[in-house]
Amino acid sequence: MHNSKEFKIPIGPQHPALKEPESFSVALRGEKILGVDIRLGYNHRGIEKACEERSYVQDIYLIERICGICSHAHATAFIQAVEEIAHLAVPERALYIRTLVGELERVHSHLLWLGVAGHEIGFDTLLMYTWRDREIVMDILADLTGNRVNYGINSIGGVRRDISPAQVKDVLKAVDKLEERTKYYIEVATEETTIIKRLSGVGVLAYDDAIKLDAVGPTARASGVARDVRRDDPYAAYDKIQFNVITDTHSDVYGRTVVRVKELMESYGMIREILKKMPEGPIAIKAPPRRIPAGEAISRYEAPRGEDVHYVKSNGTEKPERVKVRAPTLANVQAVKHMLKDRFLADMPIVIAAIDPCFSCTDRSIAIEDGKSRKKNVMTWQELHDYSIKWHRERGFDPAEINRKFHKTMEGK
Repeated sequence: MHNSKEFKIPIGPQHPALKEPESFSVALRGEKILGVDIRLGYNHRGIEKACEERSYVQDIYLIERICGICSHAHATAFIQAVEEIAHLAVPERALYIRTLVGELERVHSHLLWLGVAGHEIGFDTLLMYTWRDREIVMDILADLTGNRVNYGINSIGGVRRDISPAQVKDVLKAVDKLEERTKYYIEVATEETTIIKRLSGVGVLAYDDAIKLDAVGPTARASGVARDVRRDDPYAAYDKIQFNVITDTHSDVYGRTVVRVKELMESYGMIREILKKMPEGPIAIKAPPRRIPAGEAISRYEAPRGEDVHYVKSNGTEKPERVKVRAPTLANVQAVKHMLKDRFLADMPIVIAAIDPCFSCTDRSIAIEDGKSRKKNVMTWQELHDYSIKWHRERGFDPAEINRKFHKTMEGK
């Protein structure tokens, strides 16, 4: 205890309000939150290291299992890096199919989140409605890819399955139904007094703080930050598809809700355009038998939760030398601490849920030895940040230079 009026309570690693085991130490004065310490590591599965012990083909399916909801996002981000290293020109039809699956996955993820958000504030009817509609998306994904979760559609150099005219009709029919129901969700989110009052002013993240804390995805866009990899650094077929980057200026949980429901409408339009413009042709090209040429690449992908970054380094063998994943939850988790300060304990579940966290995506483990002893020291966030930059610079990779080039490119646009 700090004094007679201040105390700390643990939330997690096992707690009814958390769907995954993570540990939050909350400092309170009465019901008001003074500060939060977040301890990651309960879900660490060693996937990055496991990828370095398997072939590139095996890694595609392992990478998909970083997250069930964003499985296509992770698989595509990884495979784009591999294809860049191997100098593979993926057929245009395959790129459209990847984009289609990506937008269907976004619809699935946002509907799932809307239901969870409703559940966290006691609106279980909304949970039942949105999860009913989520089944429509999962059935379509199962028809297109063979799987409701972890779709396995990607292959090095293209995709595994083509889309038939009958499947196109089924997708369009499903989108029509989902669009009609989403209009109701938008009406509920923007007109239902109970939701507006419960979510407004909760978990505030101002524009400047979103920039400072490197927030990504709907979390950043709800604070007025117009940042979306699909537009800023197009991949797959996004440079050929028209869409709007949805932003909001409420800068709170309500704003994050509005952004997601409006993004659903954008995705429906994009899916129709993808199916209309999808070119004929092959769905894959022949890739190297097993070995990938030596090289390295960074791939960015706008996952439903935000920017997903994959780094792959090849040494010319059949196994990657290094695989590094920066999931969007890791980018947003620092903002959670800021959003919870001076709020009430009862707000904590919905504030955490508002970033749509996936701690299984986030958890990483690093051990540093000085060569003299095997003693492990706990590093602060800043120490880990500085160590990472130093480590990459020593290997010829300068994040600051890449950041300058990115901003120069954006200024040109």
